Amino acid sequence: MKDLVKWWKYYFTSSRPFMRSIRRITGLVPRDLVLYKIAFNHRSNANLSHPKYQSNERLEYLGDAVLSMIVGDFVFRKYPYASEGFLTKMRSKVVQRRSLNELAYNLKLDDLLSMFNPTRISNTMMGNALEALVGAVYLDYGFEKTRRFVIRKILLPFVDFRQLEQFDDNYKSQLLEYCQKENVQIHFQLLERSKVHKRDCFKVAVLIEGKKVGEATEFSKKSAEQLASYHALVKMGLLDEHNGYIRNNSNG
Repeated sequence: MKDLVKWWKYYFTSSRPFMRSIRRITGLVPRDLVLYKIAFNHRSNANLSHPKYQSNERLEYLGDAVLSMIVGDFVFRKYPYASEGFLTKMRSKVVQRRSLNELAYNLKLDDLLSMFNPTRISNTMMGNALEALVGAVYLDYGFEKTRRFVIRKILLPFVDFRQLEQFDDNYKSQLLEYCQKENVQIHFQLLERSKVHKRDCFKVAVLIEGKKVGEATEFSKKSAEQLASYHALVKMGLLDEHNGYIRNNSNG
């Protein structure tokens, strides 16, 4: 009966464009359509008194756990002789915020977010929506079909594991390590905290020996520090801007 209802909705209801987008992204036709609508509903647009319009934060929490499990299992099988530390780093590289934001753009989740949120779609909203979507698929279809969706529609087409093995995009950590090695002082300064579309916005600068070398504005302080560190590394000539690799600056 559920399958009959889902196909009727797919072909005959006003939600069919949304359902077809979900099918394009996941390979699955939604059975519980409300779950997927919630997945793209940011808290700034939520009406918690109405269950159909609650925010995607709970689904994001669930999807984060499910995605971490799937990616962890995938890298465990992909690298049968790798150490625990290597596996942990590889999983973290895939599920960390910047990577999820990029994957969400590859899946064109910004189009679906725009359908439900009359606000500027930020990078953070993109990654959160991807996690929420994974949570929705898990509740709708169970673990095995969610695993297939993540592997076939996300990991295999969009994640270059060979490149990821060499890639370190924790720019703040790289900058801190450089400053410690060179024995120079580094300081992250919060320049401004404001509200943009009812959301906290942080403007952060990174100073080295008292001189500003990077600045960024993001919807979380942590993200702003990372982006400011990225700009600092580029300005200092330590980062290859085209592929994101940290240059080897040692003299021997």
